[in-house]
Amino acid sequence: MSRDTLEYRWGKHHRTYVENLNNQIAGTELDGMSLEDVILVSYNRGDILPPFNNAAQAWNHGFFWESMKPGGGGKPSGDLLELIERDFGSFETFLSEFKSAASTQFGSGWAWLCYKANRLDVENAVNPLPSDEDKKLVVVKSPNAVNTFSLGLLCEYFYVQTFYACYSILFSYKSDDCCFFHPLLTIDVWEHAYYLDFQNRRPDYISVFMDKLVSWEAVSYRLEIANARAAEREVEEERRKREEEEEEQESNGEAVEMYLDSDADDLETE
Repeated sequence: MSRDTLEYRWGKHHRTYVENLNNQIAGTELDGMSLEDVILVSYNRGDILPPFNNAAQAWNHGFFWESMKPGGGGKPSGDLLELIERDFGSFETFLSEFKSAASTQFGSGWAWLCYKANRLDVENAVNPLPSDEDKKLVVVKSPNAVNTFSLGLLCEYFYVQTFYACYSILFSYKSDDCCFFHPLLTIDVWEHAYYLDFQNRRPDYISVFMDKLVSWEAVSYRLEIANARAAEREVEEERRKREEEEEEQESNGEAVEMYLDSDADDLETE
């Protein structure tokens, strides 16, 4: 990535998103919220409100910058590499899928490597404990400012409230396969991301990004966080399940006691 591209994207595009967002939310109920909360509220179940695009693009770019390092690229190691090889068959297959997602995203958008932690049961809005199939790495792509964080926040929001059908057009997953997509890596495929250096040669830009810029250390760290959050969610779900079972047992016990008391009263009357 050339100095001109970096200065143009960071100094103009990214900075403009931040400034526009600050102007949009000044004096509103969003003022003072974290960026993530602004994204959640303004995503509005897929009925996007005006601040969303600037908020999401500000977050996307920050995540994108932190996905790179000088002298990056190469091959990951440790748990990340093991998961990639398990879920894609090989690192080379993963590279091919990621590059394909990035190059085939029509128009503006992003491609992502995500950790798919678990899923929601749409029928009854209960989040079952994830199976091994649920816990895997996936490659997805999203249009414009939308990110996997948006969908993940949307799902988590309705997990603790009432489930609403997820905005399934964003990804290659159906609405009944709604997941917590923990983003691990992203690449910006808006044309301004690469035009100064590569003109219309998006595939060349993608190859340089993957071969020379990706920080696998950052991706591995994000995977650790995603695993920790998924484990916390499982513990919380198990706790809630135990409490519900205990409440049900107490309720049944009270019903039995009331029934026995009623029988005793009837005998005394006789």
